[in-house]
Amino acid sequence: MSEKLKAVRSNIAAAELSAGRKEGSVTLVAVSKTFDADDIRPVIDAGQRIFGENRVQEAQSKWPDLKRDHPDIELHLIGPLQSNKTADAVALFDVIETVDREKIARTIAEESRKQGRAPRLYVQVNTGSEPQKAGVAPDETLDFVNLCRNEYDLAVEGLMCIPPFDENPGPHFALLEKLARELGVERLSMGMSADYETAIAFGATSVRVGSAIFGVRGKKTG
Repeated sequence: MSEKLKAVRSNIAAAELSAGRKEGSVTLVAVSKTFDADDIRPVIDAGQRIFGENRVQEAQSKWPDLKRDHPDIELHLIGPLQSNKTADAVALFDVIETVDREKIARTIAEESRKQGRAPRLYVQVNTGSEPQKAGVAPDETLDFVNLCRNEYDLAVEGLMCIPPFDENPGPHFALLEKLARELGVERLSMGMSADYETAIAFGATSVRVGSAIFGVRGKKTG
């Protein structure tokens, strides 16, 4: 598994160079969803410290102990957030990448005040306007980010997207980068195992890579 991690890091460095970007400008988020603590520890031992999880409840079953053992770990929520899980999410995650509606913005603001803990926030944009997928519509992103900032005093630091799986991701990454420039946000979370090098070419500041590091979901890797 450490060899897979090393290969992904090497590919990221090559993509940065190819795009004329500074070495180390792209953050690797290792997506550990569906893998248990025993699968994750070797990746931690290989030096990885930033991880992504899709579900709050699943993350609660493994990450408190791992974070206690490794206090420098940064945990990202990269899956949809239900409002009744907001308190748990604010308590556990360092970054929430999937803010996508006013109710979630409001409950994050409330919980942040209650807990005295403010996770860093990204707004998820549904660049493909897919009805089954979470995220703010591209033409509503500006108003929504301003709502988060002005109504709920939330510091949105970035945008995140998941392009349609059956489309060229490039135009979606380009759209997210354009929206980020218009909003004055610096962070772009885009690109997964199949397209993270393309995302880097379009300005990704973090890429979410799971299967290229951990292998196929549900199957143990060495």
